[in-house]
Amino acid sequence: MNTAHDSALYISAPVNALVEGLYREDTRISDILAHGDFGLGTFNDLDGEMVVLDAEVYQLRSDGNAYAVPPDTRTPFACVTFFRPYSQEEVDQPLDYPALLGLFDRLLPSKNMLYAIRLDGRFDYARTRSVPRQDSYRPLVEVAREQPEYEYTNVDGSMVGFWTPNFLQSVAVPGYHLHFLTADKRHGGHLLECRPRQIRISLHHIARLELGLPLTLDYLTAELDRDIAQDLHEAEH
Repeated sequence: MNTAHDSALYISAPVNALVEGLYREDTRISDILAHGDFGLGTFNDLDGEMVVLDAEVYQLRSDGNAYAVPPDTRTPFACVTFFRPYSQEEVDQPLDYPALLGLFDRLLPSKNMLYAIRLDGRFDYARTRSVPRQDSYRPLVEVAREQPEYEYTNVDGSMVGFWTPNFLQSVAVPGYHLHFLTADKRHGGHLLECRPRQIRISLHHIARLELGLPLTLDYLTAELDRDIAQDLHEAEH
């Protein structure tokens, strides 16, 4: 059994490969679940956003709906850990999105570490997106410009995500990377904005990182030396 002390963040492939349009890898969802019960990512062909919550995997497609995920489904990029929070914070007042991120900033002991963040409760508003299925080699920043967005009001749900230091930006999305799933497990996506009202914030400090390096021909022959910071910021926000 993994504990908060020894649990690692597992990243199935460097995020810079995804940014450059490598949307197909051989990592199965069953492999991902062997490394964690909490996390996020996407699916081959960029076919929707991934939420891993309580060891269940949800595929949030571009129609805004959640779908069951067979264990042999493949992913080009996923981040997971065994979520064992070291602290919890109850908030019983409305917050706008900047105030929520500011609260996260105050709760993190150091910005030089990795953290898993879970938020459960009531939201006055949440705005999400999920990109449509894509062919490989089209840069992620171009795909994100066409992303459909969805808005939810007065909804219960969970936010799943991570804080990653900027110095790891070629490996994972730097800063806060957050996905959202409604409490009925029917809708959600990549979180763009929210206004929570009554929530519980759970934090898990992660002291180790495990990185998978794919063996596909696309990955082995890709040019991954470009500075992706600007593209990644636009694609994620």
